[in-house]
Amino acid sequence: MTDDQKGSLEDRLKRLDAELAERRKEDGTEAAAEARASESRKGYAVAMKLSSEFVAAVIVGALLGYLLDHFAGTGPWGMIIFLLLGFGAGVLNVMRAAGMVASPHPVDRLAGRDPAKAGGGREETETRDDA
Repeated sequence: MTDDQKGSLEDRLKRLDAELAERRKEDGTEAAAEARASESRKGYAVAMKLSSEFVAAVIVGALLGYLLDHFAGTGPWGMIIFLLLGFGAGVLNVMRAAGMVASPHPVDRLAGRDPAKAGGGREETETRDDA
């Protein structure tokens, strides 16, 4: 190899290193943009879930109120009361899904059921003989 060829190879190698460094910077920028977009998509998904839970609760309340009014002939009162109950249930569902209100404790959920299934309020322990 001559000195001219070595010099041209070194120049090409330097240009290649500069281009690779520039591409690596671009890739880092693209990766950061993709991470932000991913977080944004997650936020939109949560927003859609929460809003659909709220709207569904209000619609169910209104439908139940309408059906009560239609079959019982109670006038607008069934619709008004069940619409408000649906609104309250929707708000509670959204707050519970967002983590602002704790879910009921399993013992509280079982309070209205058969005491034998709930354990009768006592903790049952097993005894084993390991010896």
